[in-house]
Amino acid sequence: MAASELYTKFARVWIPDPEEVWKSAELLKDYKPGDKVLLLHLEEGKDLEYRLDPKTKELPHLRNPDILVGENDLTALSYLHEPAVLHNLRVRFIDSKLIYTYCGIVLVAINPYEQLPIYGEDIINAYSGQNMGDMDPHIFAVAEEAYKQMARDERNQSIIVSGESGAGKTVSAKYAMRYFATVSGSASEANVEEKVLASNPIMESIGNAKTTRNDNSSRFGKYIEIGFDKRYRIIGANMRTYLLEKSRVVFQAEEERNYHIFYQLCASAKLPEFKMLRLGNANDFNYTKQGGSPMIEGVDDAKEMAHTRQACTLLGISESYQMGIFRILAGILHLGNVGFTSRDADSCTIPPKHEPLCIFCDLMGVDYEEMCHWLCHRKLATATETYIKPISKLQATNARDALAKHIYAKLFNWIVDHVNQALHSAVKQHSFIGVLDIYGFETFEVNSFEQFCINYANEKLQQQFNMHVFKLEQEEYMKEQIPWTLIDFYDNQPCINLIESKLGILDLLDEECKMPKGTDDTWAQKLYNTHLNKCTLFEKPRLSNKAFIIQHFADKVEYQCEGFLEKNKDTVFEEQIKVLKSSKFKMLPELFQDDEKAISPTSATSSGRTLLTRAPAKPTKGRPGQMAKEHKKTVGHQFRNSLHLLMETLNATTPHYVRCIKPNDFKFPFTFDEKRAVQQLRACGVLETIRISAAGFPSRWTYQEFFSRYRVLMKQKDVLSDRKQTCKNVLEKLILDKDKYQFGKTKIFFRAGQVAYLEKLRADKLRAACIRIQKTIRGWLLRKKYLRMRKAAITVQRYVRGYQARCYAKFLRRTKAATIIQKYWRMYVVRRRYKIRRAATIVLQSYLRGFLARNRYRKILREHKAVIIQKWVRGWLARMHYKRSMHAIIYLQCCFRRMMAKRELKKLKIEARSVERYKKLHIGMENKIMQLQRKVDEQNKDYKCLMEKLTNLEGIYNSETEKLRSDLERLQLSEEEAKVATGRVLSLQEEIAKLRKDLEQTRSEKKYIEEHADRYKQETEQLVSNLKEENTLLKQEKESLNHRIVEQAKEMTETMEKKLVEETKQLELDLNDERLRYQNLLNEFSRLEERYDDLKEEMTLMVHVPKPGHKRTDSTHSSNESEYTFSSEIAEMEDIPLRTEEPTEKKVPLDMSLFLKLQKRVTELEQEKQVMQDELDRKEEQVLRSKAKEEERPQIRGAELEYESLKRQELESENKKLKNELNELRKALSEKSAPEVTAPGAPAYRVLMEQLTSVSEELDVRKEEVLILRSQLVSQKEAIQPKDDKNTMTDSTILLEDVQKMKDKGEIAQAYIGLKETNRLLESQLQSQKRSHENEAEALRGEIQSLKEENNRQQQLLAQNLQLPPEARIEASLQHEITRLTNENLDLMEQLEKQDKTVRKLKKQLKVFAKKIGELEVGQMENISPGQIIDEPIRPVNIPRKEKDFQGMLEYKKEDEQKLVKNLILELKPRGVAVNLIPGLPAYILFMCVRHADYLNDDQKVRSLLTSTINSIKKVLKKRGDDFETVSFWLSNTCRFLHCLKQYSGEEGFMKHNTSRQNEHCLTNFDLAEYRQVLSDLAIQIYQQLVRVLENILQPMIVSGMLEHETIQGVSGVKPTGLRKRTSSIADEGTYTLDSILRQLNSFHSVMCQHGMDPELIKQVVKQMFYIVGAITLNNLLLRKDMCSWSKGMQIRYNVSQLEEWLRDKNLMNSGAKETLEPLIQAAQLLQVKKKTDDDAEAICSMCNALTTAQIVKVLNLYTPVNEFEERVSVSFIRTIQMRLRDRKDSPQLLMDAKHIFPVTFPFNPSSLALETIQIPASLGLGFISRV
Repeated sequence: MAASELYTKFARVWIPDPEEVWKSAELLKDYKPGDKVLLLHLEEGKDLEYRLDPKTKELPHLRNPDILVGENDLTALSYLHEPAVLHNLRVRFIDSKLIYTYCGIVLVAINPYEQLPIYGEDIINAYSGQNMGDMDPHIFAVAEEAYKQMARDERNQSIIVSGESGAGKTVSAKYAMRYFATVSGSASEANVEEKVLASNPIMESIGNAKTTRNDNSSRFGKYIEIGFDKRYRIIGANMRTYLLEKSRVVFQAEEERNYHIFYQLCASAKLPEFKMLRLGNANDFNYTKQGGSPMIEGVDDAKEMAHTRQACTLLGISESYQMGIFRILAGILHLGNVGFTSRDADSCTIPPKHEPLCIFCDLMGVDYEEMCHWLCHRKLATATETYIKPISKLQATNARDALAKHIYAKLFNWIVDHVNQALHSAVKQHSFIGVLDIYGFETFEVNSFEQFCINYANEKLQQQFNMHVFKLEQEEYMKEQIPWTLIDFYDNQPCINLIESKLGILDLLDEECKMPKGTDDTWAQKLYNTHLNKCTLFEKPRLSNKAFIIQHFADKVEYQCEGFLEKNKDTVFEEQIKVLKSSKFKMLPELFQDDEKAISPTSATSSGRTLLTRAPAKPTKGRPGQMAKEHKKTVGHQFRNSLHLLMETLNATTPHYVRCIKPNDFKFPFTFDEKRAVQQLRACGVLETIRISAAGFPSRWTYQEFFSRYRVLMKQKDVLSDRKQTCKNVLEKLILDKDKYQFGKTKIFFRAGQVAYLEKLRADKLRAACIRIQKTIRGWLLRKKYLRMRKAAITVQRYVRGYQARCYAKFLRRTKAATIIQKYWRMYVVRRRYKIRRAATIVLQSYLRGFLARNRYRKILREHKAVIIQKWVRGWLARMHYKRSMHAIIYLQCCFRRMMAKRELKKLKIEARSVERYKKLHIGMENKIMQLQRKVDEQNKDYKCLMEKLTNLEGIYNSETEKLRSDLERLQLSEEEAKVATGRVLSLQEEIAKLRKDLEQTRSEKKYIEEHADRYKQETEQLVSNLKEENTLLKQEKESLNHRIVEQAKEMTETMEKKLVEETKQLELDLNDERLRYQNLLNEFSRLEERYDDLKEEMTLMVHVPKPGHKRTDSTHSSNESEYTFSSEIAEMEDIPLRTEEPTEKKVPLDMSLFLKLQKRVTELEQEKQVMQDELDRKEEQVLRSKAKEEERPQIRGAELEYESLKRQELESENKKLKNELNELRKALSEKSAPEVTAPGAPAYRVLMEQLTSVSEELDVRKEEVLILRSQLVSQKEAIQPKDDKNTMTDSTILLEDVQKMKDKGEIAQAYIGLKETNRLLESQLQSQKRSHENEAEALRGEIQSLKEENNRQQQLLAQNLQLPPEARIEASLQHEITRLTNENLDLMEQLEKQDKTVRKLKKQLKVFAKKIGELEVGQMENISPGQIIDEPIRPVNIPRKEKDFQGMLEYKKEDEQKLVKNLILELKPRGVAVNLIPGLPAYILFMCVRHADYLNDDQKVRSLLTSTINSIKKVLKKRGDDFETVSFWLSNTCRFLHCLKQYSGEEGFMKHNTSRQNEHCLTNFDLAEYRQVLSDLAIQIYQQLVRVLENILQPMIVSGMLEHETIQGVSGVKPTGLRKRTSSIADEGTYTLDSILRQLNSFHSVMCQHGMDPELIKQVVKQMFYIVGAITLNNLLLRKDMCSWSKGMQIRYNVSQLEEWLRDKNLMNSGAKETLEPLIQAAQLLQVKKKTDDDAEAICSMCNALTTAQIVKVLNLYTPVNEFEERVSVSFIRTIQMRLRDRKDSPQLLMDAKHIFPVTFPFNPSSLALETIQIPASLGLGFISRV
């Protein structure tokens, strides 16, 4: 089809626009050949006449269909041209917020100027291992492609990142390096990337500066090689730099800055360590103030300086070297302030003691006079003589600036060298991936030497890029075997020849630099003479003779010749360099070492490194002129050489291209400036890629994809079984021009525009079908609507007429009713009025009669009361008269008696005085006085009695007085009451008069009241009626309020229930999180354990090298190992690794584990004590026996034996003391098992340490004393060998005689031999005791060490808790309290269990003894009657009876343990066991063996068997860990073994479902709770391994089966794809489908069921499988724009429904697996729902509660219509969604964690199988085991 035929009415085109570059318009009429004008309608609403160019008659570019806009790959566009590319990038960047787009092999990256959440580790994992076309464009996809090709093709790779300053090149390179560091899988080497990134602050400070376009512009290029080893792990890196802009050191344009480091130094000048640099403000230095912009907004140079110093320290640059760097930089600043004064035209001088030069010389450590001299002079050398010539001021200034640039360049090279040393690795590099971060094409108003070199480099890179693209296109055509026609593409070799060939621009520039009087003007003239009018790419500006123009591939650039020669020569005087080399400052000469050492890290080496400043490879010591020649090598020559080396490196690698685009110059986020974008697209080669693609066959379809997409254009008869032939037949009918397409082997190739034409035909066909469908449906809908309206009208009329009739009948009934109501109402009113008046009259009469009766009664009452008052008053007056008389009489009596008493007193006093005098005169009268004294005492007693009587009388008198007073008061009160009564009588009389008046008034008012009564009654009735109405209203309100209260109560209860449910869920989540953390730690521990085992095996292989000579082994090794094997999670590891690694790996409650370990150790100590106690008892028995034999021994030996018995008693008491102390230790640990128990200073800790030390000391003492006792006993034995009873010793004389008798030589020799044997025996015993003591001491030290580590871990936990916020601290304290209570419960349960076990054990012993007694009795009976034995030989009936009485135990010998483990675990085939035998048979066999060891009370056998079992299971899983059947089999058996240990543990909680027979089979001697924990941890590790195996098997199927494969054929159409072909959605052979996933799920389920896995565990596995399916599917959906469509949503929902159906078939709907698919279901619904209005937004927000905000927005941004009838989601709608979801608190993470493993639990599942019924099949090879 001709291109002009596409320009029909309504076709959309692009026309040029000066503002928007390209503007969209629509044709108003068809174009006909020969038309000069096109009538267009712009999107703004205006009409336009577009005139065609009369010469070219070129039509405007056609616009792509909307369905193709926003594609991931620009080459997928049907029309490939500049406006299409620009529009596609703009739509993706602005509307979809996508910054990456493919353009063939190029990744276009637009800087968003905003942090985006698309670079996390989850995104890296999502892109890892994926094909480049399967996922959305990303820098990670390019990095993954490079990494994959490096590993697959064994070829080095390069990623070329280019773009303008500020386009994001450095950031893109950084993310690529981060991807390599993460994917390489070497966590230990990941710090290489950190070091490379740490070098960024250094390189940015010394190599970046502010320009007019970028505040942080890189003024050099760099190529970073990331090295990999043979396993493709990062081992190191190396950096090359290119073309540092040295001129910036001495000159900056307006609004620009020097390198950042200078401003950082000035900002930090006030720091104490920088005082010696004598710096100040940046405006004080000539080299930093020229740009007039010393500050950058938002940048703190002082903080940046701190970052730079920190990075230097990280990369190993010491403080002294850092200060040296800063001294040199400060010296450069001070050098720029050195001024010159002219003496004449050819000479100049520096003022004496010039301060800037003095500071420079001080900092550099050089002589002031010498430097001053050579700054103003230069040395000229001829063949015979040397001249020193003064130079002019201008030359001196230039020389000063050249020296400053040279010093800075050397310092830059030195720093780069040190950075490379820090990144260097000693491991041999196998391959590398290079990341080139280089400047893009530059053009400014004034372009100089730097821009010339930059554009020259871009010409070379563009040539390499064009050749690579051309090569790929050619390979594709040849692969598909289509006719190859040469594509004309732009070759920029002429431009490169113009620059670098002989007599090229660089050659002429070098030649001019060698001329003595060469200038920029003469060089310009040479250029004009050589190239003007001879090379089309070289032009001369019209108005300038000092500039030239080069036509680059991107644009024309005008270069100013001024400064080219000076920058190219980079002249620096040798004498100045020599002065610097003689510096006392050690670092400065390092920068100017011999050429061999001065080579920068970018110099040419064997690995292809390139130099910033080239130098000879082999330095020579010869002629000094050689150095001068090397100094004359130009910058252009160096740059050309380094560029050639770079191109050689890139050509030797596979390149990958990233083109960074700067969307605007103002750094606004997601703002797109079309002009700037087009400039960069032209400059970076993207449009050239488009042009090359468009020149050939850019659109490529597989035959199946073409058939699926354009099946609608075919008729039924055109469809053949051969898809290829079908496509050929259809294309021949649709496209008549056969040159527009080609048929390849697997694809159809289309010219540009043909796919758009096919899309137009398809859309027209679909539109016609849609119109027909719409026509039919609309007619049907309108008919249905008319019938509904007619029926509704008839119904309305019927109801209206009936309503009117009912209203009229109601009116008649109301009129009649009103008449009747009036009649009865009037009668009622009259009767009511009469009744009220009658009732009022009766009431008045009753009140009046009552009033008169009361008055009469009161009068009678008053008279009666008056009589009573008179009676009482008269009585009271008589009593008062009597009392006064009596009082007077008594008073007179008292006065008289007092007078008589006084007289008596005087007499007595006189008598007393006379007695005293008489006493003095007559001393002998004392007896009489004593008698008198007695009489006085008697009188006193009488007096006291009288006084008591008087007191009693006074009391009586007082009481009678009180009675009289009370009577008087009563009389007075009655008198007052009488007075009050008389007053009341008077007042009552007055009231009667008033009442009479009131009665008259009442009668007068009665009439008034009666008149108003009727009115009041009417008002009252009215009020009552109103109140009744209000009451009814209030009742209604009350009912409504009650209803509301009930509803509120319901709501409150519902909210409380919801809160309760939420809190319960939160607690469950917290519990699951804790389980998850613990199980993750177990997973990590198992990984480290495997790694440890591998290293151990490697060490074993390295150590066990066969050597000559005898090899000894430690004889105590096996016993020690078996004795001190630590039965915990780390069963295989040695003691030291165990103690160092265990605290970090275990996350079970710390105090609990400590308690168990200490309890175990205490038990061991008790056992050791018991052994020693038994030994002492044996010794004691021996001594007693010896005592019995030597009853006649002398007293001297008895004393010794008595001493020894005392020693033994003392030892026994010490043993009891130790036992008590250990019990105290256990009690302290059980009482205080909180986390603080192991803290230093805690009571339990102190008790523990004291007890351990005391135990060790007591053991030493006890062992020594046992040795002494043993020696004494041996000596006693030898001494007490009686020859006969007669020779027994009776006294010391006999002992001496016996000694004398031994003088015979034979006897002496015999005694000597006996003593020698005794000494040997003692020595051997001493050695064994010493060894055991050392072993025990070593074990105690290890225990102490583990306790210390436990203590440190507790301290760390305590410190972490203190750092936590208060809420988290409370939670942690609650957790510790829960743990403490759990420990206490465990202690109590343990004590109870021990008691129960003791009881059971005693009962069993009793039964055994009873049985033995019975056997003995039978034996005696048999002995009594032996004839019966002969008569009954045929009684083998007992044999089957014994078989029936099997105890459910299996017996094996100790030496057969390895054979048991080997046959039952290591060499067992799961498939045969699962099919032929009962599920869990190995677990039952192992448990029955454990039961027998428990029955024998053999702890060593139990420990050895369990340890071997656990280690063997780990070995099997390590060896065959990728086999699902093996892992499932051992997970099932481990769980069954764990359940058996629980079921037969004897604990009541596990014995509920046991039979009585099973309860008899419980373990009796050992508590294996600790091993249950170890087995539980092992089961968790096996479960996690099972999940990993599941994931590895399912992962390749999920994306293909759930997303790509079309389960419902024909629903989703295939869109055109670009160069990056995505995986086809059409099922080919070998492609995974949904059926593949379902078959695999069936396989997993059947295997687990065959192995007898617990149903609850199967549910957890299925839940994990479904989570993996949902997470991987959703993650791929979020990263694939081509999958986000309505039809794909339908496919996903169908696939999910099939998975749900599978769950129903397996009865697993309650496993929680369906809930894990909820995010995927909601994402599929989101793709299908309507997305236009606010109601739609509300519905989406309420529906998508399992998706995060980021995921919802991402899906909406990625939503892509597959057909033209669908619409894109508008930006405003997405913003509405974001506004509604802004308050939702969810994770900002975009992707789901596909590696997440739910915490697993193992619910107790007892077995009903009886152990005694289990038969061991012969196929297992366990014939050495016997049933008990």
